[in-house]
Amino acid sequence: IGGAMGSAFTLTLANIFMWKWERQTILPKLASHELYGRYIDDVFFTWNESEENVQQVLEAANKFHPNIKLDYHIGKSIPFLDVILTNNNDILSSSIYHKPSAEPLVVSFMSDHPRHVFRNVIQTALMRAARYSSTFEVFNHELRRIRLMLLYNNYPLNYINEQFRRFFLNFMSSSSALLPLIDNENQYSV
Repeated sequence: IGGAMGSAFTLTLANIFMWKWERQTILPKLASHELYGRYIDDVFFTWNESEENVQQVLEAANKFHPNIKLDYHIGKSIPFLDVILTNNNDILSSSIYHKPSAEPLVVSFMSDHPRHVFRNVIQTALMRAARYSSTFEVFNHELRRIRLMLLYNNYPLNYINEQFRRFFLNFMSSSSALLPLIDNENQYSV
């Protein structure tokens, strides 16, 4: 039995299968204080027992169906989708995961795209940094990375600065309950 990759039916079928799989193999074994997340067939969970115990659970889950082969990674730091999650002395932290082979390329400012595309490139990168960075230090590092990426792709510095300013005014001041008093990029500098 199979289906076309990307079709709505195949996605629904995969989610039903994974729902049954997780209910029968992983979730009953997790302690109530552990975290569990799944996006289609990518799974992340925390485990505070021995590595031997988690390997036994994963090996049992691997035998759930003959066509299922789990690849798993155990460690203090692990990428999940486009986030890297790290256990820093029992504190879970997050940042944006950048694949080692990824180039710092976005739509060049010299291209013939409508102007809103360039604005959206910057705003999306900044929003992603704000959502995925668990500390100000990580957020500041990502801001520098975004600025360099934009300069590399011929974005004028004054345009970059204006878009950063708009981001801090629109997002950080008005919609963030946690950071209501921060209204410009300079207040983030370390």
